[in-house]
Amino acid sequence: MRNHRRMTAGRQSFRGLSGLLVGSCLCGIGGVAWAIDIKLSPEESKKALEAGRVPMEKANSPEDVKKVLQQASLATRVGADPEKDPCGASAILRTKHYRLEAFGRQEAAESKKQKKDVRMPDEFIQKVVDMPNMEIEVQICGDDEYFAEKADVVFQQKGKTIRPVDISPADRGRKNDGAGPPYRSRFTARFGYDTFDPNAKTTVVVTLQDGQLMQFDADFSKVK
Repeated sequence: MRNHRRMTAGRQSFRGLSGLLVGSCLCGIGGVAWAIDIKLSPEESKKALEAGRVPMEKANSPEDVKKVLQQASLATRVGADPEKDPCGASAILRTKHYRLEAFGRQEAAESKKQKKDVRMPDEFIQKVVDMPNMEIEVQICGDDEYFAEKADVVFQQKGKTIRPVDISPADRGRKNDGAGPPYRSRFTARFGYDTFDPNAKTTVVVTLQDGQLMQFDADFSKVK
């Protein structure tokens, strides 16, 4: 049996991993539809890590890895499907499951690289479990490279408008080579878990500095 190593002294392998606590482009693997979990037990956290780790362990080629990440990218995305509508407004919900499953994939990648089992430090996992806010990454398209400056986003649930705790400045627009407006951008916002209903159907409303509105529906009961 392989020797399972809990990473303590050798944390250099995960030097960049703590950045996932702030933002990651990887999403959690989706299964059955569950509501967003605000509180996770140790057993649930373990299962989330495993859900991310196992598919990556089975990926034996760059193409396999690409497929795993493509499947994962749809699990917590709400709004437009980028495969069908590359410039449609959408958002990635960086839930606690999302982050733990991303950690699991990183565990698998590091284990293959080091040829031994590598596991995330317990304190990293606990930081995710204790997070008070859910980060979302909003992806939109517009007419010039500065179109997303000062963009705002809110949730609307059951007639109530829910504002984020804070919003990060939008990226400068990048050229969009596909159909639709010529530039694409993204920005992140953080919503307190105690401010929204994790089971509710939600409308995400994005307001640009010129007053233009973009909105799309998000059923939180289908995201974990």
